[in-house]
Amino acid sequence: MSRCFSIIMTVYDQAYELEENLPAFLTQVYEPGYEVIVVDESSTDNTEDVLKLAKNNYPQLYTTFLPRPNRLVSRPKLSFTIGVKAAKNEWIIIADIKKKPAAPDVLQAIENSMSDNAVLYLGYLTGKGLRLQPFDDVTEVHRQIVKAERKKSNGHQGKHMRYIRGKYDFIIVHKDYAHDLLKFFEEKPSRLQLLGLRLSILWQNLCKRSSTTLLIIE
Repeated sequence: MSRCFSIIMTVYDQAYELEENLPAFLTQVYEPGYEVIVVDESSTDNTEDVLKLAKNNYPQLYTTFLPRPNRLVSRPKLSFTIGVKAAKNEWIIIADIKKKPAAPDVLQAIENSMSDNAVLYLGYLTGKGLRLQPFDDVTEVHRQIVKAERKKSNGHQGKHMRYIRGKYDFIIVHKDYAHDLLKFFEEKPSRLQLLGLRLSILWQNLCKRSSTTLLIIE
């Protein structure tokens, strides 16, 4: 049975990125169906207007709003939690508005490559398409998530090295495991712990060569 997806993204003052990239998410050719959920984190630009206009043209677009939270609350976790609660489908794709799909059949390519055992995938954009890294247990991605949320650095931009360093571009997770995943967004490792995470990810992705699937998008 084909999977249906809910693509969730959070935005803050990204009206330009929405105008440029949101249509690529909303024009996927995928027969089983999908929805796009955008969580606006109290933007101060014309993000709200851009989303209202897009909703008139794309019925599969759902938008919601995040008030400014208490500083003690993890903003990314809260934003994506709102998105997950709004999601109607069993598979969640946590996406970045700055990284649009390379082709209109990306969802179909992902569906064709998903296994029956994995509950989560990390996705990496490549020069030829994208790479999926499957995991059978959510705890196996703890290192990558904590590292990414602790320090979204501007390191090596090569797409191959992004995979080796665990700098994923999107996450695919079954809805039943989404809340367990989002718990990792709250953690704040020390510098020493962060170094340990980096070395562990390098070992996993370079030395052990974790199983991956490379999708070539024409």
